[in-house]
Amino acid sequence: MGITFLEDGYSWSTQLAAQGLPLPPGKGIVQRLAGTHVYASEVPVTSEWEMGFRGARIEKNLPPFLQNFPDIWKDRVWELDMGLNYFETYDTSGKSIQELGQYLVDARTFHKRAWEIHFEMMYPLLANYLGFYGVCGELNIDPGEISKFLQGYDTKILECDRGLWELTDKVKAGGITDIFESNEAENLNDALKGDSRASAWMTDFNEFLQNYGYRTEGISDINLASWIEDPTSPLGTIKTFLMKEESHDFEAASKESIAEREAAIDAARSKLTAEEQEKFDGALGSCQHANFAWWNDEHNYYIDLRATIPMRMACLALGEALGCDQKDDTLFLFYPELMDVVNGGKSISDFTQLIQDRRAYYDHWEAKRPTMPKVLGFIPEEVADPIMIEIFGMHHHFFNAMKAEGKDVQSLTGVAASKGTVTGKARVLHSAGELHKIEPGEILVCEATSPNWTPAFSKIAACVCDGGGTLTHASIISREYRIPCVVGVGLATTVINSGDEIEVDGTKGVVTVFKNQ
Repeated sequence: MGITFLEDGYSWSTQLAAQGLPLPPGKGIVQRLAGTHVYASEVPVTSEWEMGFRGARIEKNLPPFLQNFPDIWKDRVWELDMGLNYFETYDTSGKSIQELGQYLVDARTFHKRAWEIHFEMMYPLLANYLGFYGVCGELNIDPGEISKFLQGYDTKILECDRGLWELTDKVKAGGITDIFESNEAENLNDALKGDSRASAWMTDFNEFLQNYGYRTEGISDINLASWIEDPTSPLGTIKTFLMKEESHDFEAASKESIAEREAAIDAARSKLTAEEQEKFDGALGSCQHANFAWWNDEHNYYIDLRATIPMRMACLALGEALGCDQKDDTLFLFYPELMDVVNGGKSISDFTQLIQDRRAYYDHWEAKRPTMPKVLGFIPEEVADPIMIEIFGMHHHFFNAMKAEGKDVQSLTGVAASKGTVTGKARVLHSAGELHKIEPGEILVCEATSPNWTPAFSKIAACVCDGGGTLTHASIISREYRIPCVVGVGLATTVINSGDEIEVDGTKGVVTVFKNQ
């Protein structure tokens, strides 16, 4: 069932947005599968005439979008909220198979629309940022300073993080710390429900879940349970928050981030002539008005971590109504196969063996995640699609690292995403499944992060990612949490093992691996 995201989101929606803007050098993204692992590639525009034709159109279309972005996004949030409210409050109990089938059809329609909105916003915001980046280059502004100009704005994701810390403080105030200390994350929900001392706290926690619990530990992955379905992750995160001597000071971090932003802007302007300042101010004002760095975290609350959940709810309800051996059996059917069962063309029993085989196939390939190559096929010198550059981190640092794979690497170079230098113990993760187990002071090493990883940033010492650019999630959130970060190093999860001592220099963009010295 997860293939629907590749169809509706990753392929259709990127291509629709790239065509509608249009994006001059590319027509969106296509994918290839190696087992269950997805590899992406751009669809390049090869005709010089077409590139110029598309360039003329974006020059006309982009300015009004940027000027009206706050109102456009407000309208899209209204649309998303309306859909989410319907699907998240839909009562599947007692519904017929046909009714549940229609719920699934509607949920997929909403899912597709959500991802259309996603890339409708992302491409023009990124195009504007890259234009600003170019202006800064012309004005000889340090590239490492540019991302600071857009930091320091609050988001729904940070709002959720503050909620988790408020709940942590209430654990201490309520005298129930011992429940968290004596239970593994997987057992905490039952332990808290079974202890009368925690009843008031659980009321607060359940209220928190109603506001923030419709999110998963991965982007648009229908196989992942939401927090409201399985609260292991937020409870485990609170458990590790309790290990810190002091709560994270969000207000101080925010003030520091804003002060750094304003100081960076003032420093950049001070080196420019009056004419150059006017050019800089115009480009900066446009980027702050239509701020990709802010939106790239904000939108995840509505789309990336949430829009797939209604489809999962529909599939699980159908699995139960159809009498499946496991209610998530339906997730191992393709969408047309499940709809064929709903419409009476086939029986779910016709797929029993196939579902078992696909479960085994899925488990086999998921276990190979740590050893899967970062790229397949020919390694290019560069790509043109802005999403692949800034979000996936497909830049020269990454490609150079790919060419060095297999060598004895003691130092990794990437994008200097957030300043500072830290030495500490690495914790390597290939998915967010064990994110709540990260201990305070460890250095997170991963392929990439998304907003579901954000709570960990208030306890880690630094972050290193295989992929990413200055506007990828890890970069943005590291600057907000005031920790060093280097992204786009390519081989961090291959070269570094959990427990290794490493140094992260987020100012220079260098990661040193001491285990090889």
